[in-house]
Amino acid sequence: MATDVYEFFGFRASDNSAVAVDHAQRGQCPFLQDRCEKTLSDGLIAGVCTLKPVTSTPVICCPVRLYADDYRVLRDVADMAFTPGLALHPGGAAASEARHTGHEVIAVFGKRWGGELRLPQRQGRGSYFVDWILARLDAQGNLAEFVAIEVQSIDTTGNYRNGRTALLAQTRHIERTTAGFNWENVSKRILPQVIYKGNVLQRESLCQKGLFFVVPSPVYGRIMDRLGGSGGLLPYPLQSSSITFMSYDLDLSAGTAPGLSVPLKQEHVYTTNIGQVAQAFAGPGVMPPQDCYRDAIRAAL
Repeated sequence: MATDVYEFFGFRASDNSAVAVDHAQRGQCPFLQDRCEKTLSDGLIAGVCTLKPVTSTPVICCPVRLYADDYRVLRDVADMAFTPGLALHPGGAAASEARHTGHEVIAVFGKRWGGELRLPQRQGRGSYFVDWILARLDAQGNLAEFVAIEVQSIDTTGNYRNGRTALLAQTRHIERTTAGFNWENVSKRILPQVIYKGNVLQRESLCQKGLFFVVPSPVYGRIMDRLGGSGGLLPYPLQSSSITFMSYDLDLSAGTAPGLSVPLKQEHVYTTNIGQVAQAFAGPGVMPPQDCYRDAIRAAL
């Protein structure tokens, strides 16, 4: 698959503004307001947020890109799971904030906030993190309930090193790459993790709204295809055994000016049940038409 680097260090690759060039030269991620965490095999900072296949729309390939708009995804989940508008605070500071103000607050546990929380290891192997925990605290700072959030993008295949080099050159330009996307990971890695974590969380007495799974829209489409489409998964209300898929994409209609990152738009919100996902995943997925081999043979004859 041939792709172009579409976003580089948080800005469109075609953006030659001083802000975009400065972020690239310093290796800075505008969404973290710190150095980019994504590296190549030799340790060089990658800086690639989004790749665009030649024949389709851009695909977000860095999970940090989904934290744009000041971690909007966390607020979206909190508003859906709890009372809309509750303030978010880093985990360790949230209880004292609730007691000081006399209001409910959300304690956030996750990287660069209140620290990541681990799920138990599976049969002694593997580190099953959840990326985020949002915990609702009452006005006395006591834990009332919580939800878990997993954020995934898509791994890449091939190589975009030449595209990176071209965008760091003095004559900054876009150069086509051989990078593509590892869509097989939807079945091999992403969905098994969702099912395992969902099963663990449904046994938590205070996890009353289940697991929220945040992905780029193209990944959401592949997940739904693998599970037989959203029509193949019965909708459920929020509950301890629910999984809510939330997808985001670049809002390319926003008319972003040079020096500004493209905002995100929420495209899908679909809540189903962990049993539905596990049952659909165990099946063959979307089947081709009956007698497709026969028809292919007849056509070849």
